[in-house]
Amino acid sequence: MAGFCGSAAAQTWPTKQPTRAIVPFSPGSAADIIPRVVLDQVSKQTGQAIVIENRVGAGGMIGTVAVARADADGYTLLITSSAYTITPSTYAKLPYDPARNLSAVIPFTNLPNVLVIAPAKFKSIENLVATAKAKPGSLTYASGGIGATAHLNAERFRLSAGFEAVHVPFKGSPEALREVIAERIDFYFCPLSTALPLIREGRVRALAVSPANRALALPDVPTTLEAGYAKSDYNFWIGMFVTGGTSRDIVERLHQETLKALELPAIKERLELFGAEPMPMSPSEFDAYVRDEIGANAVLVKAAGIKPN
Repeated sequence: MAGFCGSAAAQTWPTKQPTRAIVPFSPGSAADIIPRVVLDQVSKQTGQAIVIENRVGAGGMIGTVAVARADADGYTLLITSSAYTITPSTYAKLPYDPARNLSAVIPFTNLPNVLVIAPAKFKSIENLVATAKAKPGSLTYASGGIGATAHLNAERFRLSAGFEAVHVPFKGSPEALREVIAERIDFYFCPLSTALPLIREGRVRALAVSPANRALALPDVPTTLEAGYAKSDYNFWIGMFVTGGTSRDIVERLHQETLKALELPAIKERLELFGAEPMPMSPSEFDAYVRDEIGANAVLVKAAGIKPN
């Protein structure tokens, strides 16, 4: 096993028992598969067993609470997504403090969302917006649930473009995409990893992507910012957290080993199949990013009229 430089650091690296990585999402989703790919490599690098547990429910809170309340010894990790920065605004009372009970380690990747429509639905993103403005409330848009990342992505775009539309929540992307293809739903900000095969098959058409920069997998598709809609960009990321109070030596080691795994060509190639893109940040940078996003989402939730549960 590789060790830290210095005995104090080595003593704090957890090796007495397997590490649990709690994922608050269903098996098979990109937010589940990507962590498995990365953490399997981290386990090989360190010689430390990492066991992934899926604890689904309450918008990701069940799994998050389990890590927030765990001992701060490095044996319990939280692998979550940008949904983590939404729940403080969509739930009236959180059973944990995101700033105090959890510490950011590293983002694994940014997964762009892509604005998709039925191929014959609209000529362009400008045509979609013009149609929506001509008949306020006539268009519908899908998401994976009220307050989900796809919902907030669509709200950010809708508010920037200045039109009214009807939100239709679904259980997940397959159901939402089915309705888009059937032209019963007008548009959907879908995770690129899910939409990409359908885009390539011509079953849906991509009008724009949500991040500030174009997606590597869709270089010819503009961003919503490029299309002229200010402050419409939205990132969907997957990252690692530990229980608040965990030794900084452990945090730094986790960060270094995960970054090493992410930079391996074989891992990069596997993640690119999901449309995943690098999101390099130090633990302190990721912590600051998360805090800023929690604040931005609070403003967005209020502007969109989403009431906390």
